[in-house]
Amino acid sequence: ERYVAICMPLRHAELCSTRSTMYCILIIHGLSSVPCIVVLSTFFASASFSLYKQYSSCSVEILILHRWQGHVRSAVHQLYFLIMVIIILFSYVKIMKVAKAASGEDKKSSWKGLRTVILHGFQLLLCLIQLWGPFIESTLLRFDFMLFINVRYSNYVLFNLTPRCLSPLIYGLRDEAFFHALKNYEFFGLYKRNV
Repeated sequence: ERYVAICMPLRHAELCSTRSTMYCILIIHGLSSVPCIVVLSTFFASASFSLYKQYSSCSVEILILHRWQGHVRSAVHQLYFLIMVIIILFSYVKIMKVAKAASGEDKKSSWKGLRTVILHGFQLLLCLIQLWGPFIESTLLRFDFMLFINVRYSNYVLFNLTPRCLSPLIYGLRDEAFFHALKNYEFFGLYKRNV
């Protein structure tokens, strides 16, 4: 959407309509559900009845019974990562070229646009790193369960929550009223704690 809005502004209304957005969302959900469907169907087809009675940690790793399932899951995650990196790099290189050409000689406007693009790129990088989480977590699960739990929690906060909170926080801090309210709240919060 950002690529179309910046690089093809005259076709934005045509390409980013409600109908096409709905189709894109359905395609994305369909593609992202393929690994889950494969893992669940192979688990239900090959799991013995006694496995359902065992107590275990709630994790995708307990659904992977065969080594090839882990390899398929790994390959799909790596393919998704590669496709997303290519799309993001292509989109943001084009966006930066158009933003630089649109700002012309105005260096301040160019730098402001570049900072916004860098912020969005950083958010997407954090979301991409989330795809590496299962590899790290499955390795840690074999060695230390508590370390696995701590790393899983940290991955959730860093790569799930942070990218979604980063943009509203930064744009909120740019707003003068919000910034002063936050600064005032923090100052009085420190004052009350010290008294």
